[in-house]
Amino acid sequence: MKKFGVYLSLAMISLSLPACSLANSKEAGTVDAAVVNKEVEKNKSYAKKDFDFDVVPETFQVAITENGTKEIVAQPLEAKKVTDLKKEKKQISWTYPTEQIHVDIQKKANHLAISITSSDKEDRTFNWPKLDATNYTLPIAEGKTIPNDQKDWLAYFKQNDELAMSESFSMNFFTTNQQKFATTFVMDDTFDSDLIAQTEPHLTLENAHHFIGFNPNKTLNYRLYVTDNDPVAIAKTYQMDRMERGEFKTLDEKAEKNPEIKKMAGAIQVYYWNNRILNTEDIKWNKLPDKVDEPIFKWIGELLDQYGEDGSEEYLNALAAFKNHEGYTFEKNTILTAINYTLLYPQFYNDAIFKNPDKIAQQLLDKGIDSLSEQERYTLNKHLLAGVLSDLTPELNSWGQASSTDVLKDMKASGIENAWIGLPNWANGLMNPTMVKTANDQGYLVGPYDSYQSIQENASIDWNTASFPNKDLYEQATVSKKNGDKVAGFLGKGRKLNPTLIFPDVKERFTGIVKNKIPFNSWFLDTDAAGEIYNDYSKDHLTTKSEDVAGRLQRMDYFDQQGMVVGSEGGNDFASKEMVFAHGLETPVIMWSDPDMRENKDSPYYVGSYAALDGGIPSKYNKVVPIKEEYKAIYTDPVYSLPLYKLVYNRSVITSHHWEWDSYKIKDQVGERRMTEYLYNTPPMAHLDKASWEEHKADLSQNAKTWSPFQKAALQHEMTDFSMLTANRLVQKTQFGDKLSVIANFSDTDYEANGVKVAAQTALVLNDGKETVIKGD
Repeated sequence: MKKFGVYLSLAMISLSLPACSLANSKEAGTVDAAVVNKEVEKNKSYAKKDFDFDVVPETFQVAITENGTKEIVAQPLEAKKVTDLKKEKKQISWTYPTEQIHVDIQKKANHLAISITSSDKEDRTFNWPKLDATNYTLPIAEGKTIPNDQKDWLAYFKQNDELAMSESFSMNFFTTNQQKFATTFVMDDTFDSDLIAQTEPHLTLENAHHFIGFNPNKTLNYRLYVTDNDPVAIAKTYQMDRMERGEFKTLDEKAEKNPEIKKMAGAIQVYYWNNRILNTEDIKWNKLPDKVDEPIFKWIGELLDQYGEDGSEEYLNALAAFKNHEGYTFEKNTILTAINYTLLYPQFYNDAIFKNPDKIAQQLLDKGIDSLSEQERYTLNKHLLAGVLSDLTPELNSWGQASSTDVLKDMKASGIENAWIGLPNWANGLMNPTMVKTANDQGYLVGPYDSYQSIQENASIDWNTASFPNKDLYEQATVSKKNGDKVAGFLGKGRKLNPTLIFPDVKERFTGIVKNKIPFNSWFLDTDAAGEIYNDYSKDHLTTKSEDVAGRLQRMDYFDQQGMVVGSEGGNDFASKEMVFAHGLETPVIMWSDPDMRENKDSPYYVGSYAALDGGIPSKYNKVVPIKEEYKAIYTDPVYSLPLYKLVYNRSVITSHHWEWDSYKIKDQVGERRMTEYLYNTPPMAHLDKASWEEHKADLSQNAKTWSPFQKAALQHEMTDFSMLTANRLVQKTQFGDKLSVIANFSDTDYEANGVKVAAQTALVLNDGKETVIKGD
C-alpha cells in the first residue's frame, strides 16, 4: 500500500529516445474476431495428452513419463501411514489417517487432476509438492525463469524463504523445467498457500497449504499439465485452463458495458501532482510582510495547532521571517503548505474572520456547513480565503491552474493523445474541478487513488482514506489474527479492514465524492489486486481469504458500474475479470526490506521520502536511484524475465510499473526499460508536475506518438509468441498476431538474422513490414 495523503505527497532523468511514428495501426475495437479465435484455439495444442504417471502413496512421489522419458516431478516426502488405498488404471486414491488428509489422482484427457482434502476441523498445514528441478518458471510479477544455482536468486530465496503465493505470484501456477519437458501445477487459487524455499545445496521449493478450520472448503485442487519446455506453452496452457473455467474476460468484453475503457488503449500512465490549489506564483510575496498580522494568518495557526499533526511552530516562524523581510523559499513553502492544508478543514469557517463572504460563499453558508458535500466545503473555503486575501492573490478561478490545467492542455497540444491521469487523492480533484474537467474533455482518463485497506481510529485529514464516517468500523469491521490480535494497518498505523463488511461505506464514500458531478472517469483501488488478503478469525465475522477477495471484487465491480475505469495495485489474476489496468507487475516494489533503500538517507540507494517541501512530487517518486547489482537479476535483468502474464492476459489487463518505480526512476536503466516496455506491451509511466513536465516534455510527447498506435495494434491480438534469439538470452522477440512483432537487443553487439538487423541496445518494432527503432542507449 502507498500512503497518499491529501497534501502528503506519491522525475525523472532526461533521456532522449527518438522514435518514428507507427503508421496504419488499427484503432481499439476493430479486432478481427476470427483471427483472434484462431490465436486462442492454438492454446489447446500445447498440453500433452500422451503421458503416464506413477505415484508412491506413502511418500506422495509423483513421476511422469512422456515420450519415453521418466521424471520425478514431485519429490518424495517423509513416508506416512496409508489407508483406504484404491488403485485403477487411470485413478488412485488414499488417506493419510494421522494427518486426516485424503488424496485423489485421476488421469484426464490433457492433465492429471490431483485433489487433497483435509477432514480436520482445526487449522492444518500440509506440504506438497516438493520440487527439485534444474530450473523453475514462476509467475513472480510478470514472470521469471530461475536456474536452481543462480547466486542472486539463491540469496533472494535465502532471505525470502517463505513467500505468500497470493502476494508473490500474479497467477495460480508454478512450473518445473525437466530435461525433456515441463510440468505445470495449476491451482484453483493460491489464497492459503506459501512457497517454502531451501537453498542448500541448490534451490528446491515446496508448497505449504494451510487448510483453515472454519473454511467449509477444505480441498486443494491441482491440475498438472505436461508441455514442452517453452514459456509460451506453459503460459498458453494456463490461459486455456482459465478460459475453460470462465475466468477470462477481454478488454473488448469489458468495454461493452463501460465504453470509457476504450480510452485505456495507447494511454501513457501519469501520476499527476497538484497538491496545492494556491501556488507560489499565485502569491504577491512582496506584499506579505505587511499582512502577516492580519487575523486570517493567526487563524490558520490556530487551526494547525488544533487539527494538524505537526502544529503551527514552523508556520509561525515562517510568518515572523517574512515580517522581518527574511522570507525565502523554505518560508514560502511552509506558508503555502499551511494554507492549502487548512483549506481542507471542515472547521475553516470562522464568522469573526470571514465577515463579508462573497455571493457563492454566502449561498453555501446558507445551506449549512454540516450539509455541504466535500466539494462544496472546499469551494466555500476557497471563496472565504479569496475574500480576505484579495490583495495578495489573483482571481480565484486562476488559482493553481498554471500548474495543473495548463499543463494538461500542453500535454494534449504536444501530441499526447491518450493518457491515464492518476491523482494522489480525490481531494486534489474536488479542490480543482477545472483540472479534472479539462482532462476529461481532452479524452484522457482521470481518477483518484483510493484505499480501503486500513482504518485509523483518529486519522488525520491528510490520511483521509483511513477515515470513515461510520465510527463502528474500527471495532466491528477489522481483521483479527488467530490469537485474537488485530492485524495492524499500513506502516503499523490503525488496523486492516475486512472488505466483506464495508461495502455500504464504499458506496457512501464514492457517492459523497461525486455528489457534485466531478467528472472522474477512472478509479484506482490500492492493494485490491495485490494479494494482501486475510483470514479473519474475529468470532462475530469469521471470513476466509476467498470471501475477502470476493469483497474486493464486489467493490471493483461497483466502481465499474458507475462508469469508472478500474485499476489496482499488483494485478494478481483473481481480479483479472474486474480490473482494466494494474500497476506493479512490470516493475514491482524493489526490496521493501532493504534499509539502504528505505531508512539510510545517506545511502546512494535511498529511494526518497513521502514528503515534498514544495508541494510537488515527493522524492520517493522522482529521486533517480540505482539499484544494487544483486537485485537486478530479481527485478530488471532480461535474462531472467519472461512475459508470462502478457502471454495470458495481453488482451485482458493493461499492466505497468509500480508507482514507486516509474519509467524514469532507476538510474542507468531508463533506455533498457523503454525497450522492455515495447517488448512486453507495457505502458510508460511518469510522475509529473509542472516542473517535471517541462523536463520530460520532449521525451514523453515524442515517445507517446509511437507508443499509442503501437499499443492499440498490440491489444488487438494475443501475445502469440515469445522467443530468445541468442544463447545469452539478450536478444528477445515478442509477437502479437501475425503482423506485429518487437525484437529487443539488450546486448552490446549488433544482431542480424534473416535479413533483419537490430543494433545493440535497441528495440525494433515490425508492423506489417514497417520498421520503427526504439533506442535504448
